[in-house]
Amino acid sequence: MTYERILSLLQGTMHHKCNTADSASDISNFIAGDLMSDILTHEDEYFVLVTSLSTDQTVRTADFVGARAVLLVNGKKPQAGMLKLAQEINISILTTPLRMFTVCWLLGKELELEGHRP
Repeated sequence: MTYERILSLLQGTMHHKCNTADSASDISNFIAGDLMSDILTHEDEYFVLVTSLSTDQTVRTADFVGARAVLLVNGKKPQAGMLKLAQEINISILTTPLRMFTVCWLLGKELELEGHRP
């Protein structure tokens, strides 16, 4: 899945686009949660971290686990420190006004259509 498809599907906005975003059409999973300790236990690649936590710690966690991007839900906006760190670390930041449940459902359905296991 591409960032463009994610943004279109979720009425989203790109706040920072990493320099590999154009070639990142292989996003095949999404990990959703607000407890970063739970996110740290995840072992996957080519995924986007979906959360409502708009802090720089979220970007640090995403970097540590190898996420391609952070998607903020519930209309949350990235804090200035979060954007600055995302630029330094080269992680994309996306937002959507939709709620976590709706985002997970829509992304899961889209992954099924693409032949990925949600």
